[in-house]
Amino acid sequence: MDFGRNDVLSSRERVYRLAYRTPLVEEPPLSARFGGKVLSKLENLQHTGSFKIRGAANKVLSLDPAMTTGVIAASAGNHARGVARAARLAGIPATLVMPIWAPVAKSSAAQREGGETTRIVLQGESFDEANACAIQLAADSGLSVVHPFDDPMVIAGQGTVGCELVEEAGPPGSIYVPVGGGGLMAGIGAAVKERYPHVELIAVQAEGASSLLPSLREGRPVECKATATIADGIAVKSLCARTFEAASRYVNEVVTVDDEEIAAAILYALEEMKTAMEGAGAAALAALLYKRPPKKFPAVMIHSGGNIDVNFLSRITERGLFRSGRLVRLRFLLPDRPGSLAALLSAVAQQRSNVVSIEHDRLPPDCPPGSSAVVLLLETRDREHGEELAGRMAAQGFHASR
Repeated sequence: MDFGRNDVLSSRERVYRLAYRTPLVEEPPLSARFGGKVLSKLENLQHTGSFKIRGAANKVLSLDPAMTTGVIAASAGNHARGVARAARLAGIPATLVMPIWAPVAKSSAAQREGGETTRIVLQGESFDEANACAIQLAADSGLSVVHPFDDPMVIAGQGTVGCELVEEAGPPGSIYVPVGGGGLMAGIGAAVKERYPHVELIAVQAEGASSLLPSLREGRPVECKATATIADGIAVKSLCARTFEAASRYVNEVVTVDDEEIAAAILYALEEMKTAMEGAGAAALAALLYKRPPKKFPAVMIHSGGNIDVNFLSRITERGLFRSGRLVRLRFLLPDRPGSLAALLSAVAQQRSNVVSIEHDRLPPDCPPGSSAVVLLLETRDREHGEELAGRMAAQGFHASR
């Protein structure tokens, strides 16, 4: 490979001109739950809101401003923001190509980071299409490409995350790291596993963008047919040859998590850890909570980013509440006469459930004459409370369907 631990160590001077050493904190409820120390590496608190600033800083600040007309990068959002900030510090113009569906919060933040010398181009339905556009623009204009993961300088910069966690808490037993293109995994692998090969490196991918398992089976990078996941930061069709080689060397196990598990992990992080994470940032937590409990301690989760759109966060939170049973939607057929709705709501109040919303329809297709349909969205303590509520309502003559 064309990068290793020494490259990570030599990158630190450039990286720390823009990035900082993020907190490594214990999560006591998770430690108690799994019977060993569980730690969070909070890259969601990093400058620009993700680890991407590290690799961007190492690459861009290594360039000679007098020898380049500018840099260009494709990104789903976080890498663009890091490149914009690094290019501004270096005095180099930046062109950032982002998919047309990139969150507005991320594209706007990248523009603010770079200022007047930064140009945002929205092109393509996916990161891979945006990247193809960036490569073509680079060929046409002579701009220097800052690839988000297929670059040894970028990978080395990301590897400083691994150096920090070892320097602060010693070599861990296991590390859960989210994987899209694989740059963070490759950098942490070089920084940690070249010196401490006994450490378990667990690669976490979204089910809707899970190319690593088939790639390892085939012995070469294999593309996903499509990428569909709320974790836009790791929605990449395939690892490159460089990061696939790193995965083959460093990764001990691959875990995939679905969007419902990611949404629930985002909600858990908000409520229990008091921190905001985007989908990719919560992938490691989702894997630990729902798919692969730690076997070797201390177990470290890399929370890679926290740049989540507020409107999207509200939808994700609602999904998480439904999944945990703390929101339930019940449909009742009531006699269409005065007092029926009041009686229903009185029965709900007796069960100490709060009404979030009411839909009252007297003319649905499946409603018999003389009846009306009422759909209640209710707050409940947990799934058991929801089942108990439905049972007690039925005992009072109010039969519900979900």
